[in-house]
Amino acid sequence: MKETGYLPAEDLHSRCAPTEKRDGKWIQGQVHDPRAHALGGVAGHAGLFSTLSDLALYAKSMLGNSNPQILSPWTRQKMTSGYLVPNGTRGLGWDKRSGFSLNRGDLFSDHAFGHGGFTGTVLWIDPGTDLFFIFLSNRVHPDGKGLINPLAGKLANQVVRFFGDARTPNKNPTSGNLGSVRAGIDVLESQAFESLKGQRLGLITNHTGRNLEGLNTVEVLSKAPGVTLAALFSPEHGFEGKLDISKVDNSQDKDTGLVIYSLYGETRKPTPEMLSQIDTIVFDIQDIGARFYTYVSTMGEAMKAAAEQGKRFVVLDRPNPIGGQIVQGPMLDAGQEAFVAFHSLPVRHGMTIGELAKMFRDELKLELELTVVPCEGWTRSMQWDQTGLIWINPSPNMRSLTQAFLYPGVGLLEATNVSVGRGTDTPFQVVGAPWISGRELASELNQIELPGVTFVPIEFTPASSKHANIACRGIEILITDRNRLESVPVGLAIAKSLRKLYPEAWETKNLNTLLRNATIRDAILDGTIDPRFDSRLESGLFEFQNRRQKYLLYP
Repeated sequence: MKETGYLPAEDLHSRCAPTEKRDGKWIQGQVHDPRAHALGGVAGHAGLFSTLSDLALYAKSMLGNSNPQILSPWTRQKMTSGYLVPNGTRGLGWDKRSGFSLNRGDLFSDHAFGHGGFTGTVLWIDPGTDLFFIFLSNRVHPDGKGLINPLAGKLANQVVRFFGDARTPNKNPTSGNLGSVRAGIDVLESQAFESLKGQRLGLITNHTGRNLEGLNTVEVLSKAPGVTLAALFSPEHGFEGKLDISKVDNSQDKDTGLVIYSLYGETRKPTPEMLSQIDTIVFDIQDIGARFYTYVSTMGEAMKAAAEQGKRFVVLDRPNPIGGQIVQGPMLDAGQEAFVAFHSLPVRHGMTIGELAKMFRDELKLELELTVVPCEGWTRSMQWDQTGLIWINPSPNMRSLTQAFLYPGVGLLEATNVSVGRGTDTPFQVVGAPWISGRELASELNQIELPGVTFVPIEFTPASSKHANIACRGIEILITDRNRLESVPVGLAIAKSLRKLYPEAWETKNLNTLLRNATIRDAILDGTIDPRFDSRLESGLFEFQNRRQKYLLYP
């Protein structure tokens, strides 16, 4: 790297990109950063000059593709591994995934590491795809107001799309797994049900508990050799997942003749009588990935009952359909636990039901023999459409993967007096009320420029639920880039806009029902909330990420 260093020689100045003016003269060949300039142009955080060809040599070395190797593989691995920080994940001196990663794009693998410079320089190196991306600009020229990170991220995506698959189709840790994920029930079958042999089972499941062949877990376990299926339990929405009512009664399974005990009726926790004839509780239900989706609460209550009654508990794990990397607040306030908020979690926790079960057992100090049968082939970067598994609507108003991605944000609003689309064909994709102007609300939201979404004014009439059979005006949320979508900020942005535009009409007395964070509720009400970058949303997240780390089952 012959043209890289601090304080470039005078004959190189003409080749250096100009930035702003200092003392009436263009800064060219001198460090732009005022602190580094005050230190004589040499500082740890700024002042290094280089060229495209020199940086390419460096990137090849960091990929291990050049000789001689300056750093050992061990050193490179330590330097570029992910370490949790308050705003995401960083390497040692490198960015990985953080609030500064907009210039990264969405398609590099989890192994990628990079850095962005203030004046408009970007470098990302990805051993997972065997690619590097360099973008050099002088975005502060001439008035210091340029913005290149969104453009750099889009260009990085194009690089990966064009070169990635052709160069190294098997080096991306995700690509080799596409379409080959097996849920816990399938893994259990492949093990010939060995861990359940000789056990009388109580199965908590619904219509989402199916294996790769489409057979319900009830049928699979009822025919499993050496085990006895002795009792069935169902969560909210019932065994078939079709009921959208406040109380579900017990029923009977027509195939096995077993009583299906409802855990969303007279009790939400298995009673000693229900458990008297079983040795092991098995849980197999598809979760969505939001704190207030109650299937996880059903699991938690059942785990408490199992601990109290000395029963073993087995979780047949399933993927988090919206991915296992993104964690978004706010956190649950202490003392605000409820059936819609079972444990101290952020709104979007990025965990699977099996990982949550391990956390619940330890943090609730349950004396419980717990077994989690993990998925095979799933990684945290995978979303549902990358698994090859069949999408089954997990509840009556969760009818698509699109709605699952929007749910953690839009769902926060449904305790207030707006319709979130229940009673329409597109729940959680629309928000409206008779007193809203769709054009006004859409314009307000589009000005916020949330990544990955746009808002369209619409009219709709819900057939049930909030504002049933009343014409509503509002917005439809269109996902333009799911990899950039931030679902919780979308919900908070809608809340902020409703408060600003309709302070009298929008009733907020129940706003905290699902939010369950008084600081963020008050920030919405006083108009100070920043939906994306408010530091109050980060409160407790770093601690949670540290808490969850030891329970994670997947890379």
